[in-house]
Amino acid sequence: MKKITIKLLVVLLSAVFMVAPSLAAPALIQICGATSGGTYFLLANAIAQMLNTRMPETFRASAQSTAGTPVNMRLLETGEAEFAFGQAGIARNALDGVGGFEQQFTNISSVTYVFPNVMQIIVARDANIRTFADLRGQSFAVGASGSATEMNSRDLAQVYGLDYLSRRDFTPQFTSEAQSVELLQNRQAVGANMISGLGSATATELMSSGRFEFLQFSDETVAALMEINPAYFPYIIPANTFANQPEPVHTFAVANFIFARKDLPDNLVYDFVRAVYENVEDLILVHHVASNIKKENAVNGLTVPLHPGAERFFREIGAIE
Repeated sequence: MKKITIKLLVVLLSAVFMVAPSLAAPALIQICGATSGGTYFLLANAIAQMLNTRMPETFRASAQSTAGTPVNMRLLETGEAEFAFGQAGIARNALDGVGGFEQQFTNISSVTYVFPNVMQIIVARDANIRTFADLRGQSFAVGASGSATEMNSRDLAQVYGLDYLSRRDFTPQFTSEAQSVELLQNRQAVGANMISGLGSATATELMSSGRFEFLQFSDETVAALMEINPAYFPYIIPANTFANQPEPVHTFAVANFIFARKDLPDNLVYDFVRAVYENVEDLILVHHVASNIKKENAVNGLTVPLHPGAERFFREIGAIE
C-alpha cells in the first residue's frame, strides 16, 4: 500500500512539472521600434506598457530602440526579437533578398497595418531649395545609416540622378530624427528627410518656427519611385496640417506595419494583435497616428504575408474573408 502511495505521488508530481511550463511564465517579447523619440519607438513602448498592464499573465514586454526597419527585419530573421515596426516596402525587400539584403529572409510575417509613413522633406525657406535636385552641393540629413529613412533617401537620389554615397553631389548627414532637427536648427544642413506619421513632434516643432517648408513631388516623380519600389503611393498632406503650411503638399507615402517572427506560436500572435485592437485607445493617447489601427485598414499596403495568428484574428472580426 505504501509503495502504491509513493508511486502515485511520483506520477502526480511528474504531471505537475510537465504542465507547469505552459501555465507559468508570461511570454517574454521584445518589440523593436526605431530611433529613440521617433513614432515607431513611441508606439513600440506604448504597446509594451499596454501589454504589461492589460495582460500581465500573458506577456512581459519591452521596447527596443534600433536604427530602423532594415535592422528590425534582421533581428526578426535571427530570432533576436519577436515583434518589430517597419516599412512595408523594406520588409518586402528583405523577403525577396534585394535592396540591401544579401539573402532572402524567411522568418518574417505581417501582423497589422499601423499608419502611413508620409515623406516629409523639410528645407530651410531661405535656402532656395525648390526641388530635391537643388540639394546638389548642399548638406542634407538623409536619416540614420542603413535605416529605412536612409533607404528612402537613396531612392529619391536615384530618381533625381544624384549620387550622395560617394559624396559627389551633396553631403549626406547620417542622423537620427532628433539629430536632423538639431542640424536644421543650427543651419548645419539645409534640409532633412523627416518621413513619419503626420503630426510628428519633430516636424511640428520645425514648421512652427516659420523658418522651414516642405518640398513637393510631382506625379512623375512618385511614378518613378513606384518603379523602384511598388510599396510607395501618392499622398497629399492637407493644407494647415502644420503651422505655416497654408497649401496642400503633394508627396508620397509607404505603409507602416508591425511584423513578427514567422516561427512564433499562432496563439501568441493572436493574443498580441487582439490586445492591440482591443486597447487601441491606450495607444492613441501616446500618438494620434494609432487611430489608423482599425479593421478596415488592417491589411492596407500588405507586402509580406500575414502570420497565421493575425490572420485568424482578422477573419474573426471581419477584416478579411
